Amino acid sequence: MGAPGQPGPPDVVKQQVAAHWNRRAPGFDEDFGHSIRTAAERAAWDRILNLVLPAGGRLDALDAGCGTGFLTFELAGRGHRVTGVDFAPAMIAEARRKAAERAVSARLEEADAEQLPFAAASFDLVISRHLLWTLPHPEAAIDEWIRVLRPGGRLVVVDGQFDPGVLTLPAGSARSSQEYAAIGDQLPFLGGRSREEIERLLTAHGLRTVRSDPLHDLVAAQAQRMVDEGREPRTHRRYVVWGDVAPR
Repeated sequence: MGAPGQPGPPDVVKQQVAAHWNRRAPGFDEDFGHSIRTAAERAAWDRILNLVLPAGGRLDALDAGCGTGFLTFELAGRGHRVTGVDFAPAMIAEARRKAAERAVSARLEEADAEQLPFAAASFDLVISRHLLWTLPHPEAAIDEWIRVLRPGGRLVVVDGQFDPGVLTLPAGSARSSQEYAAIGDQLPFLGGRSREEIERLLTAHGLRTVRSDPLHDLVAAQAQRMVDEGREPRTHRRYVVWGDVAPR
């Protein structure tokens, strides 16, 4: 790997990323925030998806960085045709297991979110959740997601920003792991970016009618769940930003 501040070979960085999430896959759904456990969380996610999903029937949707399938299953449950991709084989294996167990029809493939194996204009919707911070080339990924969208299609980014005042990361945090310690200086969005920055980014990459929502209801629901489960409260700023490809 290169000296600090100098990018190493992308394959080395991505091998570390895949190694981390492969290791985390078996218990991923048990980690806080990776599933819906309360009525307030369910209400928040229903509102979020109703807010960002384009009206007008069944969509061809891509869940970029699908993990074990959280958004894939939410979208499929709403009747959409969903493809989920993830760089970590163990995540895809777990998502496939869950799809079979739940009798959910979804296409689940191992793929790199920065270099998608799909033709241009393949999807009506591309959605990602807490993915940009894990990528060595987040802006290239955004261009790639836009490439596979049809005219009039929509890109949705669900993300957040960690509290910069927190000096001690919680146990089990990806950012405190051995894998991420080795590559953190090569991940431009490590720690997240603000909602306003992501709005400006999507606009700069050519999307129209860029909008956002601070997800106060989801933040409140998760904060209450932390209290109920006896966890130490943590400050996370969460948001969703979305924008549309120009129609023909």
